[in-house]
Amino acid sequence: MAGAAVRFHQSITFLPTRQAVPLARASDELGYGGIYISDHLFNPRALESRYTYSQREDGAPGWAPETPWPDPMCVISALATVTEHLTFTTGVYIPPVRDLITVAKSVGTAAVLADNRVRLGVGVGWCKEEFDQTGQEFESRGPRLTEMIQALRALWHGGWVEFHGTYYDVPPCQMEPAPTAPIPILGGGHSPVALRRTAALCDGWIAAQPYSEEAAWTHLGELRAALTSAGRDGDPFAIYLSLYERPDIDMFRRFAEAGVTDFVCAPWMFVRVHPDTPDDKALSDRLAAVRWFAEEIVAKV
Repeated sequence: MAGAAVRFHQSITFLPTRQAVPLARASDELGYGGIYISDHLFNPRALESRYTYSQREDGAPGWAPETPWPDPMCVISALATVTEHLTFTTGVYIPPVRDLITVAKSVGTAAVLADNRVRLGVGVGWCKEEFDQTGQEFESRGPRLTEMIQALRALWHGGWVEFHGTYYDVPPCQMEPAPTAPIPILGGGHSPVALRRTAALCDGWIAAQPYSEEAAWTHLGELRAALTSAGRDGDPFAIYLSLYERPDIDMFRRFAEAGVTDFVCAPWMFVRVHPDTPDDKALSDRLAAVRWFAEEIVAKV
């Protein structure tokens, strides 16, 4: 993979929902590789679960309760109609908080509408309150995700499909529309169990959060070790990396030469928007930042 062209994906996490369409249009025209979409069902008022990557003593996440979390498959379906080249990657979607059939149906339909431009990044989730409301067991979410990855591939095959496992048992059925190409599944997270699952079953890896350059090299080394243990050295494998560093062409090139295939960025976040700023002005300023990053970073890397 070293030396191959890399892609930059615009994260729209925390972006006002109605600005996703114009930002996607601009990204498509400016040469970005894709849009990166996060997933949560709701923000509970009474939150007892500890956010995995919290920087706070109480374990709470860093976003406000009113933060919007639009449904990823709805977003993908909308953005696919106004773009031609962008791929749509979930970073990350939480399959085990939903039932298997719902996930297979919604993701498969989105992939059809997007002309096979969907990349499904998956994770186990951390918010027990969401699992409680959807009736899915929280404690078994890890092994259920492992089995669900295999089940989804079977159910997306088209025609008469079935799956029989420990947690999921689907008798022969037709689930149409079915994707006309395999949907790449990318494993999220850098815990040992997440890396083992990713190396054994997935088509790529997604960084758990933005890393410093030093931390990124550490986790890439751990990923490489997991791939070696799984006997997958040299296999085609996507690596999505998000960096908590100032944009630097040489830094991106170093990671690309080391096998990173995709970078997650959010140049629209460079713009500080005052609460009183009109929506059209905020959008205009954000799109200007998106254009600057495309011209000064994406085109040159």
